[in-house]
Amino acid sequence: MSLAASSDGVRVRAPGKINVFLEVGDVQEDGYHEVATAYQAVSLYEDVWATPADDVTLRVEGDVPLGDVPTDERNLAVRAVRLLQRTTGVTDGVRLDIRKSVPVAGGMGGGSADAAAALVACDALWGTGLSTTELLRLAALLGADVPFSLQGGTAVGTGRGDELSPALARGRFDWVLVPHGEGMSTPVVYRALDEHRERHSGDIAPISRRPAVDADVLHALRQGDAGMLAAAVRNDLQAPALRLRPDLAGVLETGERAGALAGIVSGSGPTLAFLAADEAAAIDVQVSLSAAGLRAIHVHGPVPGARVV
Repeated sequence: MSLAASSDGVRVRAPGKINVFLEVGDVQEDGYHEVATAYQAVSLYEDVWATPADDVTLRVEGDVPLGDVPTDERNLAVRAVRLLQRTTGVTDGVRLDIRKSVPVAGGMGGGSADAAAALVACDALWGTGLSTTELLRLAALLGADVPFSLQGGTAVGTGRGDELSPALARGRFDWVLVPHGEGMSTPVVYRALDEHRERHSGDIAPISRRPAVDADVLHALRQGDAGMLAAAVRNDLQAPALRLRPDLAGVLETGERAGALAGIVSGSGPTLAFLAADEAAAIDVQVSLSAAGLRAIHVHGPVPGARVV
């Protein structure tokens, strides 16, 4: 049976995200980094169906390479279901059917979107009636990007990225995404950043302040000004991602030659996000990238977070 036919339960749609700004602080004693990021949810979605079952099971399909996506207790969506069970005392099972469109290990939070969608779907299926605040608390226990997948829109994330403050974004921003078949490990990219900073400690000024989102980014989002945002986008993980995957640098150059206002590695990569002046310009960039033999996807943001559909 196709996933589209599994519609006798609850269906939830959750978006992928782009980090339009990401500043990474120094590594902490626990091995994690404090960050400051500006998230934007975009119109590339994960769809999750939740239907009654005796146990918790998971099936995954998609129009992206699924790689090593686990379908057991390691999967973040299954962990979300188990956390909701423990929190609410529900003993019912559920069958989760996931259709993935967000690149796997692509820096766009696809797994986080699945987890957020699973929380919303099972809360609706089981009638547990948790508040948004309670769902956000559970989301933060699952991973740094999960609360934003739940909330959507545009937001500033601090701490590990899970402490959210809504950010005003006027109008629409058009992006062209270029995913890659081979994902990247977020811990590996962060480790490469730490190693780069250690190697060049004599040339790089010490990180002396808490990370913060550049005021120019927030102003551009408030104004709905793509040109202003293009001048302010930044990702501290971009340099280590490009060192690990030098082929991405050529794709960035191709996108900018095709007319993009700016190109950036999304999160820890390897998905590349190209900001366009408007919808028509984005279509032109998409056509040019496709003609160059690249898979190019036109999306827009901001869009809402995980929602029953």
